[in-house]
Amino acid sequence: MEPAVLSERYQVRRLTEADVEAIYQLCAENPLFYQHCPPFVTRESIRADSRALPPGKTAADKYYFGYFQGDKLAAVLDLILDYPRAQTAFVGFFMLARQLQGRGVGSAIVAGALQALARQGYTHVRLGYVKGNPQSEAFWLKNGFRPTGIETRPASYTVVVLERPTAQPE
Repeated sequence: MEPAVLSERYQVRRLTEADVEAIYQLCAENPLFYQHCPPFVTRESIRADSRALPPGKTAADKYYFGYFQGDKLAAVLDLILDYPRAQTAFVGFFMLARQLQGRGVGSAIVAGALQALARQGYTHVRLGYVKGNPQSEAFWLKNGFRPTGIETRPASYTVVVLERPTAQPE
């Protein structure tokens, strides 16, 4: 997947080791996320997340993208294609810079990604949020994601799995 297809407003590119500090700063500005999904972010956890894959997937299926305004990181989006099934993209992580929250920026980024995925033949997007995190729950529901009925407990918290079609019916 070419990063440029994800947004008309932001410069999108794959994140690398050189971006770890910028990713850390963006994530550290969002302590509510880590209150519900501990432990708090570290540079090493960012490196690990940038390589993390679900069973049966390879690095070729993973896209760890940064959305930039000039040289400033605005958002991080971790996508895994064709997971958990063909034509479904999985959002492993999405975080928006705190100063951009509450202004429709995150929703616009998600809408652009959904449109790009639909153009590439993906029919659904799936993700999980940590149960009890009101900010994450409200954001994803507002953006058309709905509970699948699946909940998992990968650690000391419960993850609620949501999904939506890439194109919403009119």
